[in-house]
Amino acid sequence: MSQSTTKRIESIDILRGLVMIIMVLDHVRDYFHINAFAGNFPENLESTTLPLYFTRFITHYCAPVFVFLAGTSAFLYGQKHTPKALSKFLITRGIWLIFVEIVINNLLWWFDITYGMINLQVIWAIGFCMIVLGLLIHLPKKILVALGFLIVLGHNMLDGVSIPEENPLSLLWKMSHELSCVSIGETRLLCFSYPVLPWIGVILLGYCFGSFYKKDAAVRTRKKWLLTIGISAIVFFFILRTFNIYGDSMLWSEQESFSKTIISYFILSKYPPSLLFLLITLGPALLFLYKIENIKNSVTNFLIVFGRVPFFFYVIHVFVVHASAILGLLITGKDWRTMILDNETMSSGALSGYGYSLGIVYLVWVAIIILLYPICKWFMKYKATHKGTWWLSYI
Repeated sequence: MSQSTTKRIESIDILRGLVMIIMVLDHVRDYFHINAFAGNFPENLESTTLPLYFTRFITHYCAPVFVFLAGTSAFLYGQKHTPKALSKFLITRGIWLIFVEIVINNLLWWFDITYGMINLQVIWAIGFCMIVLGLLIHLPKKILVALGFLIVLGHNMLDGVSIPEENPLSLLWKMSHELSCVSIGETRLLCFSYPVLPWIGVILLGYCFGSFYKKDAAVRTRKKWLLTIGISAIVFFFILRTFNIYGDSMLWSEQESFSKTIISYFILSKYPPSLLFLLITLGPALLFLYKIENIKNSVTNFLIVFGRVPFFFYVIHVFVVHASAILGLLITGKDWRTMILDNETMSSGALSGYGYSLGIVYLVWVAIIILLYPICKWFMKYKATHKGTWWLSYI
């Protein structure tokens, strides 16, 4: 493997590792911030603050980068395998990710053995998108690029579409483009937190983006495109957002204070991700790739550890964050069963008043990252020394 190829892969791992670390901050805030379970949302203009909203906004980069780089990684995997082998891998891994989301992640998020709510989040979205990508990779690259852009640029035209519950297509629509929950029986909810249509566009563009990282790709050409596309996306965002032209159903407006106006400006739709949401997250991500490519130091080495074991890190961090919240209740002498997040707990108001300051949230975040680093480093080395083990490609 040439030095340039290694650098290219490392730059992707560095970006992925960075957003993995940022992701933990969002989930620590979910479990630790005061009244996070009782309506104290960063997007609530009546109660939020600039530090609280920034804590939320910075984590918006995670999901788009996950999905986009999942497509890029699929392309790079395909450089070493036949299209048939790549298609099989994407479809089987997609099915595996959906299984993990439903059975494992939901248990770790809620600690509810009754599975009163099955929440389909980012792992579900990546899994579903991988299946779709596995079916589409046989199409010409130009068609994939056009389809990706069509979905990302045009899906907000569907924001006003609503399909009645009695319509047989209603469930398909909710799964594709509508944040919603449906009842399964009398006591269980199935929630589509990550409607998949726009994410399909993102993974298609990420897959085509992988062409810039082929072994024979010119570094200068790649960096030129990273810079051009990254800046263009950001400029396009500010034009569309400033004039409330298109790209997000949540329009901004002037508030009673400058800080609240700034927050209003940057409150964007994530479920599903709007065009503006994707522009202001993927644009800076591409600029980061442009800047980081030739940088090698202790910080990038630290980030690479998390970036090379993203799925492993995701699953264990959910358990650690949730378990840490239970430990916090035990230390403070409160009822640890409050963190068994079944339907009764979530609807009874038992979590009202629970939580800690934003400063404590950041301290817990740092502590969890430090705790997980040696575990992830061990697993990274294990994967590197057991490359012939087939099941490791699924973890």
